[in-house]
Amino acid sequence: MTYCIYHIPGKKIGVTNNLEERVTRQQGYTEDEYEILDWSDDISYISHREIELQKQFGYRVDHKLYKDLNPIKQELNSMNINITEQTTTFPCPVNKLKGRLMDEIGMSWDTDHGRCCIDPDSIRWIMDNVKTSMYNSDRCYVYNKAFARYFDNNGCCKTNTGALNMSGHGYMPDRFDLIRDWANERGLYDKGDTKTQYLKLMEEAGELGRAILKNDEAEFIDAIGDMVVVLTNLARLGDTSIELCIDQAYNVISKRTGKMVNGTFVKDTL
Repeated sequence: MTYCIYHIPGKKIGVTNNLEERVTRQQGYTEDEYEILDWSDDISYISHREIELQKQFGYRVDHKLYKDLNPIKQELNSMNINITEQTTTFPCPVNKLKGRLMDEIGMSWDTDHGRCCIDPDSIRWIMDNVKTSMYNSDRCYVYNKAFARYFDNNGCCKTNTGALNMSGHGYMPDRFDLIRDWANERGLYDKGDTKTQYLKLMEEAGELGRAILKNDEAEFIDAIGDMVVVLTNLARLGDTSIELCIDQAYNVISKRTGKMVNGTFVKDTL
């Protein structure tokens, strides 16, 4: 079997043994939109070479070598998911998704933001963040950037018993996941709504203002932490995620130019 390293300029570097399936059908790129950087029958060589090239080109580096992924599940895509630049779409309604995912544990795929896979922990994340397609109620999707960020936040590899952190010392849940778990266990998502969370946010903002005026460091830290908790739950109740909100905001501000005026950043206007 021959493996090749493909490069989608400005997007990513990945490995596949089936360009048509992986790059064209799953990811939607035509032949003139990607290039082949290397190929080999030696999966160990190609796996390490992929990491080298990802570092060389300045792309996100995969946490797990290609050769260490499940070689059957990663290529067959037996669930027939659809991957675009922004989303991964599953061919079933939300109420049937968990069972389908459980049948596909071990399957992995590439996105523009990194390699993702299905395991017991990522299933949990998917079910917390999945959305029904506005075009077809029998299909649902997750945002690739948020999904890949979940893998970044939860360490370098996965096992059937949970995520391992970079030192291999056990499960390290993401802070936002812990907040959502806490809120879900207390029924906040079942009985709360965006209006009550907004009022809670204003209350916490008032406490932050008082902490600043009093120069109270402990209250300052506490108020900011409480606001992050409320914003996390507000996003969830608004059918989105705090991670996506942060990513979209950063995508906007990262392109802004301007200058500081009287202690405030004032953006340039066209």
